[in-house]
Amino acid sequence: MAEYRPATPDQAAFLAELTGHGLLVETGVPGVYGRSGVFERVREGFDRLVTRVAAPDGSETLRFPPILPREHFEASGYLKSFPHLAGTIFAFEGSEADAAEQEERAGRHEAWNEFQSMTDLVLLPAACYPVYPAIARRPPLARGGLTIDAGGAYVFRHEPSGDPARLQMFHQREMVRFGEPETVADWRNAWRDRAVDILGRVGLSPKLEVASDPFFGRAGRMLAANQREQELKFEVLIDIAGPEPTAVASFNYHRDHFTGVFGISMADDGPAHTACLGFGLERITLGLFRTHGLDPAAWPAEVGRELWP
Repeated sequence: MAEYRPATPDQAAFLAELTGHGLLVETGVPGVYGRSGVFERVREGFDRLVTRVAAPDGSETLRFPPILPREHFEASGYLKSFPHLAGTIFAFEGSEADAAEQEERAGRHEAWNEFQSMTDLVLLPAACYPVYPAIARRPPLARGGLTIDAGGAYVFRHEPSGDPARLQMFHQREMVRFGEPETVADWRNAWRDRAVDILGRVGLSPKLEVASDPFFGRAGRMLAANQREQELKFEVLIDIAGPEPTAVASFNYHRDHFTGVFGISMADDGPAHTACLGFGLERITLGLFRTHGLDPAAWPAEVGRELWP
């Protein structure tokens, strides 16, 4: 069982406001909520704003379901770095007697996991993960590489919390850049600055910081320190619910990790690198509600023009 992170008083009060106004709907599981039409209209409005800003890049659009073949997940190295966040998919494969026993135990809310077997699928941990094996099936990359817009896919992180901004299932709007090292690094840095501008345009107060991923264990602390030292990851943070600002967008330079794992190369035999960016759409939506109030009809006109032109 993952460790539950209780809400701070400020986070608990904000969650109560959100559920009280029907913007979020409780399910009984921390970090898993239904969303109202008003909430979704704001989330989708920001998603479309990102699409408009990204249009000049000429990205190729790819969309994937929120599940990933286990083979690709295992190759990615995710279990080495983030075993505490992963979600795997199990299913029943037993006899009729097993099915009856499973149902009885489930009806009593007792353990019934012994009747379940691991499938060939896992829950998607990041929206970019299906992109790498898809590009690996293509010929080597032409000079300049390519950019993939992977959209706002649902992703899963197993970290139950009372903080409304720390969801277990949420939309991550991702784009992935493939190409020569300098090309990829420049793209990551340009989008890092674009994100600050986009969030400022909707009335938020973004802060850019060097960051690290939540790597697991003692070795993970060394990986995080190296990631920060080499500035491989940046995050943009905004105020949602205290005590600290919350990361709502990240910009990661992977170097040749994914191209090496999946065998992606440049046509001229030069090194192929990747970078990705991700906007946490629910967190940005929550930031908008916290900053401008719970009724979008009363928000500043300039914010409305950006979200719903």
